[in-house]
This record gives sequence, C-alpha cells and structure tokens, in this order.
Amino acid sequence: MPTTIEKTAFLKSFGKRIEILRKEKKLSLRQLSQNCDIDYSDISKIEKGLRNIQISTIIELAKGLDTHPQELFNFTIEGKG
Repeated sequence: MPTTIEKTAFLKSFGKRIEILRKEKKLSLRQLSQNCDIDYSDISKIEKGLRNIQISTIIELAKGLDTHPQELFNFTIEGKG
C-alpha cells in the first residue's frame, strides 16, 4: 500500500508531466481547458499535484493534449530515481 508521501510524489510528478506536455504544445491552461472537458482551474490544480483524478479525466487530458493517455504516464516519480 503506497504511503501518503508516495501518493503525493506521484501526483506531483504526474502534474509536472501534464504541464510539460501542455507547454511543449504551446497551450495555455485556458486553451487546454477549451480542448477538453476540464475547467482550467482544475488543470492548474492537477499540474500542481493537488488533485487526485479519475480515469475519465486522464482521457480528457489526453484528448486535450492530442496524445495517447499512456503518454501522460511517461515520467519518473520525483525522489524515486
């Protein structure tokens, strides 16, 4: 069972990955929000690792970033090497 610290590290690393993909595609939070069915303030919270999201949100983010959902998980967890 993951500890709270491990969950927090995962959420922060996932959020950083979303932010990197968004910036690579030169999208603002509002532009990404318009590309998918997620409010821009929620995307901001996801990028900061403050929001634990559902699979449907992952699918929406992938749609908004025009990428495969698997690509959203292409990251190393901070503090885990």
